[in-house]
Amino acid sequence: MKKQDVIPFTGYQKLVILILALTQFTVILDFMIMSPLGDMLMKSMSLKPASFGIAVSAYAFSAGISGLLTAGFADKFDRKKLLLFFYLGFIAGTILCGLAHTYPLLLAARIITGLFGGVIGSISMAIITDLFALQQRGRVLGFVQMGFGASQVLGVPIGLFLANHWGWEIPFFLTAILGAIVAVAIMLRLHPVTDHLKVQRDKSAFTHLLHTVAKRDYRIGFAATALLSIGGFMMMPFGSVFAINNLHVSQSQLVVLLMVAGLSSLAIMPVIGILSDKMSKFKLFAAASVWTMIMCVVYTNLGVTPFWLVIVLNILMMMGVMSRMVPASALTSAIPGMEDRGAFMSINASLQQIAGGVAAAIAGMILTQKTKYSPLEHYNIIGYVVVGVSMTCILLLSRVNNMINRKVQEHPGVVKHDDVVVSEGY
Repeated sequence: MKKQDVIPFTGYQKLVILILALTQFTVILDFMIMSPLGDMLMKSMSLKPASFGIAVSAYAFSAGISGLLTAGFADKFDRKKLLLFFYLGFIAGTILCGLAHTYPLLLAARIITGLFGGVIGSISMAIITDLFALQQRGRVLGFVQMGFGASQVLGVPIGLFLANHWGWEIPFFLTAILGAIVAVAIMLRLHPVTDHLKVQRDKSAFTHLLHTVAKRDYRIGFAATALLSIGGFMMMPFGSVFAINNLHVSQSQLVVLLMVAGLSSLAIMPVIGILSDKMSKFKLFAAASVWTMIMCVVYTNLGVTPFWLVIVLNILMMMGVMSRMVPASALTSAIPGMEDRGAFMSINASLQQIAGGVAAAIAGMILTQKTKYSPLEHYNIIGYVVVGVSMTCILLLSRVNNMINRKVQEHPGVVKHDDVVVSEGY
């Protein structure tokens, strides 16, 4: 296996990375802020836990449905215009969340936000795949996906602080203001992304959607992404409940825990991105998955634990989780041809959202809690399920890796895949 050559970024590519990273930050912040605001929202609107859960899951399901509905159109337009259209819709939905003071309005606002926000990630991935060579994508995704960690470091504590002083609506309005600034940057600085329009062959959006789903290699990538999402979404929604009721972490300590987890993500993602461009992406993914499985079993079987140890274990678990995301995304980005990238990424993102919603629902059925102050029961079963799902993910990603290696074998040395050179070792 040959050592991978590191391809430097141009000045414009660095600007694109910054714009897409800020876009990702605002979208993730809008999703993440719902959890810490849960107590305020439930008290303000007199909501039961089940009703709040529906409001949270409404975003995921509407995002998934939106991605499927727009998949056929994703390769028919300039990706810059498509990104701007959905991002403006996302900003409008976020503003509506801040204006919603009844449960039906909040539910409608979350659905609208999901319909637009859920497609943005797939459009960004299509732009990354169009503008960056495969040997660059690990580093690109490492920076763009730092939005997850940044939202925990900045979004959660700042959002809670502002909400405590001026009301739960403020974080939504500030997210919308930041989004408006990013939208202007997209409008003025991002160049049109239209090379994919030169290779379009399908006559209709519906035909294009069927054409994309019909490809066997694509379906393997879809399955891998969906299963990867299931593992994360089974644990994440109940992480705070487990920390408080089982590990005896206080509310103030919870904010610190989330900040530390976010900081570790910010530190880990760029490093993993660089490693992903220098070594086999699949081997990195497989090693990170094994580490994640070990940490999930350890963490989900904890009882009352000293706070310092909770922090250490969270960092170690976050290392595994984050280290899987970058190489997995980079590998799946190499599956579709240029003419199918938008549709592939849209379907992929949709299945990711829908799988996450299903995973949260299944986890809710597995877990029990006698009273709202009692420890969560059967959380360790969630850990074992994650192990099984992760093992299946490794098998599926190995098939994705083999697809790319087949291209190398068909064209010894290197293979020209659209405008991207795929080197041996991927």
